Amino acid sequence: MARLLFLAHRLPYPPNKGDKVRSYHLLRHLLERHEVHVGAFVDDPEDEPLVPELARQCASLFAPRLQPLRARAASLAALLDGRALTLSYYQHAAMARWVRRTVVEQRIDAVVVFCSAMAQYAEGLGLPTLVDFVDVDSAKWSQFATDRGGPLAWLYRREGRRLLAYERQVAARHARSYFVTERETELFRSLAPECAAAVQALVNGVDAGFFAPDAARPSPYPAGVPALAFTGAMDYWPNVDAVVWFVREVLPALRAAHPGLVLHVVGRNPAPAVRALAGEAVAVTGTVPDVRPYLQHADVVVAPLRLARGIQNKVLEAMAMARPVVAAEGCGSTIGAENGREIVLAADAPAFVRELGALLAEPARAAAIGAAGRERVLADYAWGANLARIDDDLAAALSAHAA
Repeated sequence: MARLLFLAHRLPYPPNKGDKVRSYHLLRHLLERHEVHVGAFVDDPEDEPLVPELARQCASLFAPRLQPLRARAASLAALLDGRALTLSYYQHAAMARWVRRTVVEQRIDAVVVFCSAMAQYAEGLGLPTLVDFVDVDSAKWSQFATDRGGPLAWLYRREGRRLLAYERQVAARHARSYFVTERETELFRSLAPECAAAVQALVNGVDAGFFAPDAARPSPYPAGVPALAFTGAMDYWPNVDAVVWFVREVLPALRAAHPGLVLHVVGRNPAPAVRALAGEAVAVTGTVPDVRPYLQHADVVVAPLRLARGIQNKVLEAMAMARPVVAAEGCGSTIGAENGREIVLAADAPAFVRELGALLAEPARAAAIGAAGRERVLADYAWGANLARIDDDLAAALSAHAA
């Protein structure tokens, strides 16, 4: 058993949104094997009451409140010194002091970093460090730049360049770095060829015991009304972009063929652009106590994400619930499921209309795709098996450091 420092940009509990699902399961995996001291920011007031519960699971926990206005002001100051805005956003003097004190007082053996922005706190510690980048965030900012015009495009392009330079430094400096898919890993290797040997994929998982169909679970939908579902944190820009695009480009044609069809947008903190969609054709739920009924009883789950990267937990969860998923090629193809048998991929709006229309018209085929999708999740996406890779890397890093 080692004494570990685990650093995350967001409280890794509860596992109610994409990155927190991954960080939560990674932390739980480490807690089963090691003494873990956790430093993470609270960036959502709804998470504040849960801090004591997470503290009981860890050897120690430091969870300061991240003040968005102060953090944004600090990030803008980075325009003057050439740093990535993301790094300044998460720069926090109290966190830095806690890290240094904990390393000494608790005699920390190694550091596990979740999200590149937190790697700044591992600098200068002289400890073996594993970094979970999750996605190539610099590429995400560069992609945002191509989708926005004016000053924002310049700002996003600058952030992409600055953050990539930092990501390359982090990967070159530390024992091992991870990305959520082989595709993201290869993308980073192409952008940072000098780091090729130090990075590898650490694939997401899903709790298929929790996300499992249950015949006794009641439906939240009106009887006899066809239902599509989209789930996720609805203040996250790629999710906002996805549902706004879907309602504008896909839903009208679908409803022409399937009158009464309703898209249910299920997730916390819906942005104004999402709330504005609510009406006869779109139901916006906001936070729900349990997303599983909305997945289990949807005729089809949609994932029309155009900007998101890596493996989407929302897609894995829907597949685990044995529901057919129609996903944008960019996010669905990363899962490795067979198109047309375990998942359905769509390249554009006409393809979404065609594929969704076919599944709505053929419920038996839809059910078969859902069942096959669950089998794919059970075969390839068990958290324990996928996270086992980090155990070997941690042991090797500790051994090398001791030598």
